[in-house]
Amino acid sequence: MYDYILFDLDGTLTDPKAGITGCVQYALHKLGVEEPDNDKLEPFIGPPLADSFREFYGFDEKKTRQAVTYYRERFATVGLFENEIYPGIGQMLANLQEAGCHLAVASSKPAVFVEKILEHFGILSYFEVVVGSELDGTRVKKEEVVEEALRQLLHREDKTQWHTAERTDVAMVGDRKFDVEGAKAYGIVSIGVSYGYASEGELVKAGADTIVETVEELHEILLRGKAGMQVI
Repeated sequence: MYDYILFDLDGTLTDPKAGITGCVQYALHKLGVEEPDNDKLEPFIGPPLADSFREFYGFDEKKTRQAVTYYRERFATVGLFENEIYPGIGQMLANLQEAGCHLAVASSKPAVFVEKILEHFGILSYFEVVVGSELDGTRVKKEEVVEEALRQLLHREDKTQWHTAERTDVAMVGDRKFDVEGAKAYGIVSIGVSYGYASEGELVKAGADTIVETVEELHEILLRGKAGMQVI
């Protein structure tokens, strides 16, 4: 059904809670803020990091930059590996690749970290394109990430070609409203995964075209219509 598939990383391919919340706790501690309950930090999973520090802790621009620096201080060596791949993801990606699907990762996380995580879990080779944000703070919005991933994956510079009827062969898979919004910005199908970190009703409110509850269900819907492929 989908010849081109873009995947979010955090909360979609892997469960990054321990690493992300641990690094947020570290950054907050360095700035004199104690947050012992990492469950309260789950909203940091998905959106751009700087936006979350501003929104949830009211940091000004200077303090936000410092918080991001502290976060990455721990994430670069420890936090990125405090992560788990969701069961069934590797087999799903292998089947999609075998079926001839063109796969990409479109994440708001810095690309250098995205590639290290994918390599760590042995799934980097399944993706033709890996797009993330830059360490200098550019390309952090999901729409920008999706735009660049589409440009590379479709090998087309003319954005008007991304909005035609044929774009029903392209899907964006993610667990947060930002992924749905990124898909809608370019007229591609949005598939929300509720096993990630969206709040209750978030994906419905964002207008996801389809919502799945498990990796198995995602596997099935992505392969549906691919002749000769058996979902296991």
